[in-house]
Amino acid sequence: MRFSQTFIPTLREVPADAVIPSHRLMFRAGMLRKLANGLFAYLPLGLRSFRKVEQIIREEMDAIGGLEIKPTVIVPGDLWKESGRWDAMGESLLRVKNRLDADFVVSPTAEEVFTAIVRDEVSSYRQLPLTLYQINTKYRDEIRPRYGVMRGREFVMKDAYSYHPNEASLEETYQAMGQAYRRIFKRCGLSVLPVRADSGAMGGTGSEEFMVESDIGDNTLLFCKTCEYAANVEKASCQPDFTLPSAEAKKNIEKIDTPSVKTINELCAFLKTDAKNFIKTLIYKALNVELDLSETPGGEKLEKRKPRADAPEVYPEAFFAVAIRGDLDVNEVKLAAVLKASEVALAPDAEAERLTGAPLGFAGPVGLTKIPVIADTTVTAMQDAITGGLARDVHYTHVAYGRDFTSWRTADLRIVRAGDRCPQCGGELYEKKGNELGHIFKLGYKYTQGMQVRYLDENGKSQVPTMGCYGIGIDRTLASIIEEHHDDAGIIWPSSVAPYQVLIIPVKYEGEMQAAADKLTAELEHAGIEVLLDDRPERPGVKFKDGDLIGLPYRVVVGDKNLAGNCVEIKPRNAKENRLVSLHEAPQELITLIRKDLLN
Repeated sequence: MRFSQTFIPTLREVPADAVIPSHRLMFRAGMLRKLANGLFAYLPLGLRSFRKVEQIIREEMDAIGGLEIKPTVIVPGDLWKESGRWDAMGESLLRVKNRLDADFVVSPTAEEVFTAIVRDEVSSYRQLPLTLYQINTKYRDEIRPRYGVMRGREFVMKDAYSYHPNEASLEETYQAMGQAYRRIFKRCGLSVLPVRADSGAMGGTGSEEFMVESDIGDNTLLFCKTCEYAANVEKASCQPDFTLPSAEAKKNIEKIDTPSVKTINELCAFLKTDAKNFIKTLIYKALNVELDLSETPGGEKLEKRKPRADAPEVYPEAFFAVAIRGDLDVNEVKLAAVLKASEVALAPDAEAERLTGAPLGFAGPVGLTKIPVIADTTVTAMQDAITGGLARDVHYTHVAYGRDFTSWRTADLRIVRAGDRCPQCGGELYEKKGNELGHIFKLGYKYTQGMQVRYLDENGKSQVPTMGCYGIGIDRTLASIIEEHHDDAGIIWPSSVAPYQVLIIPVKYEGEMQAAADKLTAELEHAGIEVLLDDRPERPGVKFKDGDLIGLPYRVVVGDKNLAGNCVEIKPRNAKENRLVSLHEAPQELITLIRKDLLN
């Protein structure tokens, strides 16, 4: 391809809203242009690399038996109502109506679509297991799209869905997907960090995320210094850092005056003690709770509804008190999982005061009867604690769990932090920031049961298949490659995903330099090497700057001086020095280098 015949509008200036390297470089290298906030158009150079990432993913999906299909992006709203996610997805779901006033969804994910197809077409165990995938456009109405295509509103994902007659079959595909993901990211030149993860809105049990380390990462990751434990903070657990209570006699609970003392820090100063000796009580509002709350305090008064006729009843809204040790924070993802709720958040101040009968800062679990109390596991060991007294300027001391109050449920609800102990080996945990590129889930029966998928087993009995879900963000993967492979001058593409593999720069595109550049281009292209020939009438310095900016793996400079000795300069983009190679040997040397790159 000749530079003059393609469209690569490079920029010298950095866009004002571009704050991370991939965003800046994709704009400056003429790969991308912004149409609106969170919406981007790929230009020819960017699309070539985008398609290469797609193809690597497609090859690895096909290699493990995945079958590609292409559903629509606009999906009937009835499918989302059937699964119960029409309401649960909230405002991130873009809902539209057609001219007949029928509801549709601009697809943010495709569990409903794939499951509907399988429901209509799969009837026998002989058709299972089945893995289908798509590489297709998605839309999520992000509140704050940022960082270019790293977090846009419209994006492309590979998502695969597998259907199985049993858990063993699901486990086999889940493991195969995990290995395929590792190969995909290696072929893209990415160093990924596989971590345990929460299944979130997708539901299900087992889950693993594939992260890249990033200073602007949306995720906090925890790793053990001693063993291979790695987890997203949403899922991370740690060893207990408390001792179980002894059978010794305990002091009786005592009410004390704490005038105008509300916060943990104020209490520590007032009582000359440590935050670890407090039990703080937070009031949470949960949406779409699937648990039976009828036997809990106030549960019999809660409204119930069914998202669909065959679904279990849910409580659209319920309130809970969470008791946790004073030096710890509540992991709201864990709390939502315990409650089987679509969302949890701190209750509004007025609601918290109404439910506890106390001003903010004085809530406590002792005597709290209007709502159920959920205790973090650390609280169960506290036998001489301080808590709010459910009245202004009042606290309790010498509070013992099990004697002065109990809880409706206990669970691990803490946010794990650097310095906590590994749940596997007891080693020290440390933190990194990361961005998610891929996620694999064991969804189980959440969608197949809810959407009435049935097949006949070998005994002619009707069964429900179990299900897996596996996603990779193409745009985010492409941006992450640039984040990992760049310098101050521009991008440094791995050969596997470079828009072209060789950049040929004649110092002047005329005479012997033109003839040599054309000959070298033709020989490389004949061998299947992708070449960009810079035939523009620009100064050599401009060509070199643009060459470093777009970052093709190998640059060949064709100049008068070196041609006098029948040589050209070859310089890998990731090397500091160039070297002279004979014009005759240059094509084979480049072919060998690129093929070696691709094999590695």
